[in-house]
Amino acid sequence: MDIGGIQALRAWRAEQTGTVALVPTMGALHSGHQALMARARESADVVVASIFVNPLQFGADEDFVRYPRPFAADLSACEDAGVDFVFAPALGEMYPSAPEVRVCSGRMGEVFEGASRPGHFDGVLTVVAKLFTLVAPHRAVFGLKDIQQFCLVQRMIADLNFDIDLIGLPVVRDADGLALSSRNQYLSPADRQTALAIPRALQAATAAAEEGRRPKAIETAAREVLEAAAGLEVDYLSLVDAATFQPCPPEFHGSALLLVSADVGGTRLIDNVPIALECG
Repeated sequence: MDIGGIQALRAWRAEQTGTVALVPTMGALHSGHQALMARARESADVVVASIFVNPLQFGADEDFVRYPRPFAADLSACEDAGVDFVFAPALGEMYPSAPEVRVCSGRMGEVFEGASRPGHFDGVLTVVAKLFTLVAPHRAVFGLKDIQQFCLVQRMIADLNFDIDLIGLPVVRDADGLALSSRNQYLSPADRQTALAIPRALQAATAAAEEGRRPKAIETAAREVLEAAAGLEVDYLSLVDAATFQPCPPEFHGSALLLVSADVGGTRLIDNVPIALECG
């Protein structure tokens, strides 16, 4: 496994003749990331994983400084997953100076996570565009836990004509149902028990949809579970059209997503579940 910054990546990339898959990460890798790498390995001849904590996607009051950076453990996880090149650039390589030109995430990037974290998705798309340019992958693999991010990357690929196949991997969960996240390590044991209300809420919403209930009732079923969890503060909960991220109207039919963000013990968690709303 090779490791390096921009110059090492360019030299390595110039030697590759087969297909290349990219798994972008900010490190603090867990088994969910390794599942992404395994999927990348299935889809291409060689795999690049990036490890870069991108400052552009953190707000002034967010956790950029304390974001976990267990680099040695991350390299071991990449090697175990069969990664061929770990792209780990220094901050000064990626941003020699404050960037004047950035990718704008548009209207879809201004709602939900974008409303709670202004500028977040502009920062995400800017660094992903840089990674696409530097790595020149044929395929890129993202997790669907960050579903709004996935949809925005998908739109950027289409709008900016990147010749890249985007692969989405369903949410990977621990045995207790909590979606895997690098931020889960911030949770105390008591906080983690509280956070389990989030997957329970998604299950309640899914059950309500299967009973034929309409959007408002589906949201209510999920909200009741969350509001019963002491110590959990809901940021947003909404059933949206999967294509537009606009709230589902009362008679909506088709593919929807239930989006949830909540604060537990000072740790912000997000999750989602796809929901099919049938006619009738």
